[in-house]
Amino acid sequence: MSRLKDVYKNEIMDAMQKKFGYKNVMEIPKIDKIVINMGVGEAKDNAKILEAAVSDMETITGQKAVITKAKNSIANFKIREGLGIGCKTTLRGEKMYEFLDRLVNLALPRVRDFRGINPDAFDGRGNYALGIKEQIIFPEIEYDKVDKVRGMDVIIVTTAKTDEEARELLTLFNMPFAK
Repeated sequence: MSRLKDVYKNEIMDAMQKKFGYKNVMEIPKIDKIVINMGVGEAKDNAKILEAAVSDMETITGQKAVITKAKNSIANFKIREGLGIGCKTTLRGEKMYEFLDRLVNLALPRVRDFRGINPDAFDGRGNYALGIKEQIIFPEIEYDKVDKVRGMDVIIVTTAKTDEEARELLTLFNMPFAK
């Protein structure tokens, strides 16, 4: 079992229960899943670009990525229905905690001019969305083998009812929010 999951079970649950006064242990918010999405618009011209993006995603997450396809055709963007235009992975359980640990402790501190992540990127239902501009901040990616720098979206889905509960939960997981 990962170190972060142990910390959640012991310290974070206690701190959340004290702050919000939950009567039942099952009321305490937890991280449900983490969805990582990488949109690859250039894939419409060259299928190899999408393969490289999928490879990077699988290296970062340690899990197989799913290719996302266009739902409908858009003539102005030269996109046909069913064309692969990105990839995504949903992490749960052990891999989710390992990814969160690497994101907070290794990847985010490697961002140039990093002053913290936006504390207002919650959706109103306790979920947090984070945009990463370049995949090379992850230590698993070898800089020399990267063909193009790509960004990705990281969505942290929690069972929290409000943004305040979710912000507190992520703060206890050492998420570096900007002051």
